[in-house]
Amino acid sequence: MDGMSVALSEEHRMIKDLVARFVADELMPLERAVLEREAAGQGYSLTAEEKAKIDAKSRELGLWGLDAPAEFGGSDLPVEAMVGVNEELGRTVTPYTPPPDSPNLRMLMLTCNAEQRERYLMPYARGETTSAIAISEPGAGGDPAEMNTRAVRDGDDWVINGRKIWVSRVGYADFTILMAVTDKSKGARGGISAFLVDKDTPGFNVLRRIPMLGGAYTYEIAIEDLRLEGWRLLGREGYGFAPMQQRLSTRRVQIGAWCVGLAQRALDMMVEYAPQRVTFGQPLSQRQAIQWWVADAATKIHACRLMVYDAARKIDQGTDPRVEVSMIKVYATEMAWEIIDHAMQTFGGMGMTKELPLQLMANRVRLMRVYEGPSEVHRMVIARKILNVR
Repeated sequence: MDGMSVALSEEHRMIKDLVARFVADELMPLERAVLEREAAGQGYSLTAEEKAKIDAKSRELGLWGLDAPAEFGGSDLPVEAMVGVNEELGRTVTPYTPPPDSPNLRMLMLTCNAEQRERYLMPYARGETTSAIAISEPGAGGDPAEMNTRAVRDGDDWVINGRKIWVSRVGYADFTILMAVTDKSKGARGGISAFLVDKDTPGFNVLRRIPMLGGAYTYEIAIEDLRLEGWRLLGREGYGFAPMQQRLSTRRVQIGAWCVGLAQRALDMMVEYAPQRVTFGQPLSQRQAIQWWVADAATKIHACRLMVYDAARKIDQGTDPRVEVSMIKVYATEMAWEIIDHAMQTFGGMGMTKELPLQLMANRVRLMRVYEGPSEVHRMVIARKILNVR
């Protein structure tokens, strides 16, 4: 059951099917090597040789720049079409996403001026560069409005000081979108700005790589008297918060789609295994506990898929479904966590091993329940909107 009762256009369905074949033919066969490396403590990543081969194949299939502007060689797909793409990519633990990464792409598209489009957006849209975004700070928790990294004008330049943590990819990214306070009195309402920082810029120091669950890594950085030319301000001064929020909404819809794919993979594994495993004279598929887990999983996956498509369509229509996106962030991650946990329980001792992908799937979802805003913050956003309180 793939739940494709969602009404997709023929074009978008064909793209989803193409990605599904790419995942099955190119990414799934690499899972064993990925699992073995992670189990050996070598991290959760592809080798340079593996990545180069997959890059070439995905480019050949036309999977690069799917939602990048057509003027930069992209396919200009709407967010709705990308839901199907990310659902299929979410089914595998092989860590690969065809470039460019959608959230930073969307933020750059909203904010870049002519010079920045030439130097940053165009190469990024073509998949020639990688990027990071630095938002979170030690002690600031899930509230970006409390950030303390400060950018001060010095003539035509900006001088920035502060600290950032939990920054993905910054250790090797070609450039980073750095969020900083330009007017503390205004906070998120006109006081936060975004800046473009090239790799190895003096004053932009990667302090340490932080090992995370499942072989993933993030980084902590120190910004010490970082001097940037004025044109590196991304968008309008003081108005970096809204584009950042739209960037976060893109990621949260993406997370919802990934979770649908992860949960569907876990359900498929349960459905395949339960009839084969006999305990106390009966296959597991005859046990009510397993049947209810399967029924609940199929129901929740269907509901989540509909939620994600609904939010994607609203974004494409130009509305800001912030509450719906918060609902997705909570529901999708907790739904996938529960279904993967039930799959692990169904497999018993084998479900506890690092020979199956379930443990990497669980670790990935556990991380998602915190990054891009923890569940508690999103529940607060939802409740405040419904109760009409600030």
